[in-house]
Amino acid sequence: MKAHTVIDSPYGPLTLVADDGVLCGLYMTDQRHRPPEESFGPPDPTPFAEAEEQLEAYFAGRLTEFSLELRLHGTPFQRSVWSALRAIPYGETRTYGQLAALLGQPTASRAVGLANGRNPVGIIVPCHRVVGANGDLTGYGGGLHRKRRLLDLERGAAPALF
Repeated sequence: MKAHTVIDSPYGPLTLVADDGVLCGLYMTDQRHRPPEESFGPPDPTPFAEAEEQLEAYFAGRLTEFSLELRLHGTPFQRSVWSALRAIPYGETRTYGQLAALLGQPTASRAVGLANGRNPVGIIVPCHRVVGANGDLTGYGGGLHRKRRLLDLERGAAPALF
């Protein structure tokens, strides 16, 4: 059974979604590939206390690695990409090509990009840490302005205005 809650963040409201009490979604307002609201289940803040605590600590710069149980719904390839994203260290970036090579599919950078864009648990599964081959910021479901701010946060830079 699904349930959801909406929390405030420095990046705007975040909708957290749980499936049988396990986090399966974190969506920003106006996020690309955001599922319809009716798929989130009824409002219920109960299953989200730990996620809220960890997100608050992350935004305050006190947490560099999330330790939440996740239930990620996707294809086997998508789940392998999302797992690889979780291995990118805090404050660092990787290119789509580097992730594809890490997965043993060096020619699959476009497929990695598509899977990255379908990440259902942004921030916690750090798809914002993936950049273009030349290091430029490229697509981000929550908007490039949020991606830039998340990377700045992790690099200890002064926060940009939203």
